[in-house]
Amino acid sequence: MTTLSSPAASTPDGQRWAWLPRQGTWKYHLLLLSLGVFVLGPLGGVTASYMNFSLGFFVGGQVLAGLLGSVVTLGYGAEGKHGANFIQTSAASVAGLSAMGVLIQAMVWMGMPQPPVWQLMLYMLCIGMLGAGVGMLYTPILVDKLQLPYPSGFAVANILRALTDPVLLRRSVAKLGSGIGAGLLGGIAAAKLPFMAAIELSTSTLGAGLLVGARIGIPALVAGLTGWALIPYFISIGWLHEGDPARKIMFLIALGTIMGAAIIDLSLIFWQAWQRLTGRTPAPTQGQESWKRVDTRRVISWVAFWAVAVVCTGHFVLGQPVGYLVFAVLLVFLFAMVNGISQGISDSNPISSAFVVSVVMMAALGLKDPTIGLMAGTVLLVSVSVAGDMQQDRSTGARLGTSRTLQFRYQVAGIVVGAIVAVGFAKLFMAAYPVLLLDQTVMKAGEQPSEWSAAMTYKFVGVLRSLTDDKPYQRTAIWVGVGIGFAVELARKLLKRNAGYQRFVASGKGGFATDFVLDSVLLPSPYAWSFGGFVNLNTSAWFAIGGIISSAVNSLPKAKPQPGDAEVPEDMSNTSLIGGGLIAGDALAALGLGIVGLLGTVLAGG
Repeated sequence: MTTLSSPAASTPDGQRWAWLPRQGTWKYHLLLLSLGVFVLGPLGGVTASYMNFSLGFFVGGQVLAGLLGSVVTLGYGAEGKHGANFIQTSAASVAGLSAMGVLIQAMVWMGMPQPPVWQLMLYMLCIGMLGAGVGMLYTPILVDKLQLPYPSGFAVANILRALTDPVLLRRSVAKLGSGIGAGLLGGIAAAKLPFMAAIELSTSTLGAGLLVGARIGIPALVAGLTGWALIPYFISIGWLHEGDPARKIMFLIALGTIMGAAIIDLSLIFWQAWQRLTGRTPAPTQGQESWKRVDTRRVISWVAFWAVAVVCTGHFVLGQPVGYLVFAVLLVFLFAMVNGISQGISDSNPISSAFVVSVVMMAALGLKDPTIGLMAGTVLLVSVSVAGDMQQDRSTGARLGTSRTLQFRYQVAGIVVGAIVAVGFAKLFMAAYPVLLLDQTVMKAGEQPSEWSAAMTYKFVGVLRSLTDDKPYQRTAIWVGVGIGFAVELARKLLKRNAGYQRFVASGKGGFATDFVLDSVLLPSPYAWSFGGFVNLNTSAWFAIGGIISSAVNSLPKAKPQPGDAEVPEDMSNTSLIGGGLIAGDALAALGLGIVGLLGTVLAGG
């Protein structure tokens, strides 16, 4: 394993501020860790908790922590990007787990007895450690082999490079700053202005679209429009009721499409690995960069240990059946891959969908007890969230060349603190806002609290209550999605690898246009298409708008570099800087709204 004096953390000559501890020393790591888990992590936790209780989804803490962490590591010069990356890694773990307080809200809504606080903390700690290990185990596939973009990870990398390098900062400050300002104003407007809320403006979603481009943004809109058009049909076959949104069933189909496409991609990856293992294909001869090196045997041992710890804690501490706990742990290995691909493509980690599908699968095995469903589903929710954070952090590290082993250690520290504060934030918000204690699943439309939709909790409680009324069509929807995803991805692979088609695409504008239409509308990537099944139609539209703007701007002729111009990373485009700024600004807006709301409630009560 890499030591604290690894090349990525060595002391450079470019340190600007003498009062800062030297890079690579224990004081350096103590400073970064303290800022990450005790300052920026809790700030991100307030943001994530506020968004999850109010909206039902949350912006990850990576962008916010990376932005604020760079202020400190600026004193280390260009190499400060690694320190800022360590800070955001630990802080994001704290913030991500803080958002899991909705599980406690679900217990309250369903009238379940709550276990002692220490038992919940221990359970979430074990699950988080399992998720971190599985995420690290899948890094070579998702980050290195598939080279997924991970939009928020991309944004963090650009922010860290810009804010720690004076030359890059001068060239990018206007674009990054304008994006942050627009994201901040847009986030506040969306929360406070009825018109903006009605059109479901999300500056972070628009920013993610700017990062990924039209070939990923448009398919999400196509999926959203497809679901909207199929509503009458879904109602006619009993999959939806009158007035239900399309995504109530589309999210199951969308998750299935990812699984179907993943069967193709993983089969190819495992086949290539088998070819190298048997000597039929020569292994790559180039050495692996030092920052990438990880002891795989230790990672596997880590995963095995914490998988056993999850089952033992769930059974002996919380009294849950071993069989369903083991089943949930096995599903982690599937959904960490499936959700990781989704997040890598569209910046959406459908953790609530993983929870719902896991409960649906357990219902097929005979589960009837909602308490068991909640506790077993928690394994999926927390571990897949942590694993997604792990992959996103590694994508940032891959662009910066940051030590993966050190990032893993920082994430583990964040998980320890996050498991503790997650329960605390849940108690804090529900005490400050008693409306969060009210079960919205039994309220009429006019009784629903406008500012606290708690969509994730609503989904959890709905599926848990359905355990006494099994719905086989939900499993059918998943299998329909698997078939679609498998067929589309297979067709894409065969077409894209056809030599004649490749020549046609390269032949001119007609070939390019045909390929664009196939990629975006007629035969889109199931990973990109699936995003439109997880969100409302307006959200898909904002994602597509960002992608269209990005592709249009980046297709314009670029100015030739002038003599003396500093070298800028190829992936640090104008649209990526503005997109990253929009995501960061939206996170800052959520942070401000969360803190102001809590302070206002406390002062009013005092």
